[in-house]
Parts: sequence; structure tokens; C-alpha cells
Amino acid sequence: MKPTIAIFIHDPQCETECALGMIDGLIRDFDIRTFGIDNLMPSFLSQFDAVCFPGGMGDSDDFFEIFEDKHIWTVQDYVADGGKYFGICMGAYWAGPHYFDLVTELEVGQYIERPTGDITTDGPTSATVEWLGNTECMYFYDGCAILGEDMDVVATYANGDAMAAIQRNVGMIGCHPESLEWWFIEGDMDASLYDPRHADLMSDFLKRLVNND
Repeated sequence: MKPTIAIFIHDPQCETECALGMIDGLIRDFDIRTFGIDNLMPSFLSQFDAVCFPGGMGDSDDFFEIFEDKHIWTVQDYVADGGKYFGICMGAYWAGPHYFDLVTELEVGQYIERPTGDITTDGPTSATVEWLGNTECMYFYDGCAILGEDMDVVATYANGDAMAAIQRNVGMIGCHPESLEWWFIEGDMDASLYDPRHADLMSDFLKRLVNND
């Protein structure tokens, strides 16, 4: 039986295009439902092995315009009870201490603000990352760096900062492994940078998180 996951959609911060990219990359290995803010209740989340928050447009502080205290407590309780949280880009920022506050002694901040970072633009570009020892060129759009010690690092940026990591029931990815070919074209990048294998990396990452007891 496939694990069951729910993907949150709230345009533009957790936009439909990012959710569809996640669905396209995960559908072979997971049973998937999408949901919106009105479904963000304990009775809904309790059905799923993982809840997923994709990326999108906007500032991470838009969080406070979307979620009420009851929503924050629902996600916190879900994770505390063993549910898994998976965030990509915006969703990864929101796992941090200033938002859902799901991680311990980690900071989740803009990679482009890191003094040793190799990317300075907050627009669409590509990032060279090391994913489990392999060099990958991955779609990047103002993604986060995950800073701290207590985590299982799966991928790093060029400067060594964690790009993808798991801390207990929380998985975070700063780049966009769910990206589709047209994202690169629309971002005025070479379409040859698109690599469908990145969706498999995303799926393997989520399986690793779901099985992380």
C-alpha cells in the first residue's frame, strides 16, 4: 500500500503549479490529495502519513496573513503525534522557528543572503548542489538554507550549507526538484537544465522522511 500524503494549495504562496509539479513527481509512489486552508483541521490531517507545503510566490511572512493560531497548532500537534511535514522552498521556510516552529535549534533563511553563497538573484535560476554525493543542477527561486547541527543532511549548496535536510518528522528542501521543463523556459534558462531525475530524488526524499521513525 502506498503512503498517503496531502498537498496544501494556497495561491500564490503555495501555488497550484508547484503543487502540480509535486503531484507529477510523487504520484507513482504516493496516494495524493490536495487541500486548502478550510481543510486544515486535525480530523483531516490525521488521515495522512505526510502533509506537504509547496513553494510559490510572495514573502515567507505572508504566513501570518494565511494562518490563524488554530492552523498553526493543528500542524504542530500533527507533527508532534508522528505525522510528517514536507516543505519545499516556501514550505521549507515555514517549517522554521518563526512560522510553524517545527524544528529544534535550526535556522531556515534565505540562501541569497548567506555571505558565502554563490547565488545573489532572488529570481529564477539554477543552483549547483551536492545531493547524496552527486552533483546536480537544480531549479532555484530564492530558496532557503538550513543552518544548524541536529539534522540529517541530504543535499548541500556550493558553499556547504544544507539545501535538503530531515530533522525527525520534518523534511525541508530549498530548491525545486519538482520543477518541470517549462519552468526553465519561462525563467529564460536553457531547457536542457531540466532533469526529470530530480522528481525521483524528491520522491526518495519523501519516502525517507515517511519511514524516518
